[in-house]
Amino acid sequence: MRVGRKIFLGLVGLYFAIPLVATGVFSLWQGGNRYGFDGYAALLHQDELWSSLLLSFELAVETVLLSLAILVPAIFWMHLKLPRLKAFFDVISALPFVIPPIVLVAGMSAFYTGPEWLVSTPHYLVIPYVVMALPYTYRTLDVGLGALDIKTLSEAAQSLGAGWGTLIFRVILPNLTTALVGAALLTIAIAMGEFTFANILLFKTFAVFIAFIGQSYPTEAAALTLLSFLITWAAMMGVLLSGRERAEIGGTR
Repeated sequence: MRVGRKIFLGLVGLYFAIPLVATGVFSLWQGGNRYGFDGYAALLHQDELWSSLLLSFELAVETVLLSLAILVPAIFWMHLKLPRLKAFFDVISALPFVIPPIVLVAGMSAFYTGPEWLVSTPHYLVIPYVVMALPYTYRTLDVGLGALDIKTLSEAAQSLGAGWGTLIFRVILPNLTTALVGAALLTIAIAMGEFTFANILLFKTFAVFIAFIGQSYPTEAAALTLLSFLITWAAMMGVLLSGRERAEIGGTR
């Protein structure tokens, strides 16, 4: 069984590694038998690369802030006062997995006009990004709050005269650091790689720029794909490391 397990893991590793290696080699191809970093050098002089990357990062940060501002109080209140509705919230949080993004963007375009200062700017994308990240942020925060004794912490804080704001910011959030970091990193990974909403709404984010470059400059597109992959994996590794740190602290205790 150990040999079979190693063979299986090796095949899975090859399944993921071969396309990445092939993409990396192709990003270095300069025609014929020549390879070099001309594609990467050309990307560094693309002003649209940096502007789209900065825009995607700004939208990711705004999505993180809005998601946490909405979900942390809501999930805290659910655990404290409405535990019977947890199954209902679980179903609601999973809806973005069921509804295709094209349906969501069509609904937003048809029914949500909103203020001109929001709809006409790329910051309008924060709204669908929050919806897309909902399954991940909700699950992460739900697990983090579920590991805390919310009722005891709340009663102890209120017995000492703490209000709801003090309870959340000075009692709950310090004990929720790992879950907050995990939710933030997952949201950043989703927002940085989202394409459908930005493309249909005609905003040039990082993912849209990758698709645009791929139409005329395939080697540069391969290099950008690797960059996007590294950003996503950095976020995933951050989630894993934060979870491991919490486990080590719990084991020490």
